[in-house]
Amino acid sequence: MRFDNVLVSEKLSKWEKNLESYQLPRWDTIPNLGLYMEQVIMLLKEYLSYMPTEDEEDPVITAAAINNYVRKKVMPMPEKKRYYRTHIAYLLMICSLKQSMNIPTLQIMLPPDLSEEELKRFYDAYVSRHRASAKYFVQLVRETSAGIFGGAENSGISAGSTEGLITSAAVISGFARLLTMELLSLADIVPPEEPENP
Repeated sequence: MRFDNVLVSEKLSKWEKNLESYQLPRWDTIPNLGLYMEQVIMLLKEYLSYMPTEDEEDPVITAAAINNYVRKKVMPMPEKKRYYRTHIAYLLMICSLKQSMNIPTLQIMLPPDLSEEELKRFYDAYVSRHRASAKYFVQLVRETSAGIFGGAENSGISAGSTEGLITSAAVISGFARLLTMELLSLADIVPPEEPENP
């Protein structure tokens, strides 16, 4: 593979600025109007703008995915086909965590039977942790990519090429997933098995 370092640098810079300024909405700013499915999908696309998609064939969220989350009890059922603040909060957490977790793991991480007040506290804590993690990750990417763009290689993680940066990102992602699974295995909960696809 060959990469244009100028193009990669521009893309990384734009991505970092986007992620640095991004924040999931706070509980009180999520609409509680009883939205229909298409409205929810449009709202989630707006709220999750930091998650770029390749094209229209690969949306951040679909109606089928939402229905699947409800069916698997990862989130509460809509009320008369309408989605309220609690539903949207669950969907925001699910969509952002789905990047690195499967449904059985999400079922462990996201308590399905919280009262609205408990969910508000849980969600707001999640938003704060999401923001802090995004800032940390941007710093990690800067350190890892410093060697590519003529910066001082100030850590052992610094990559000398775009390929090295890609490899580091993939390995870090894998380690983060392993740590998550290891820590969740310490809970007294066993994740339900995901059915085999026929």
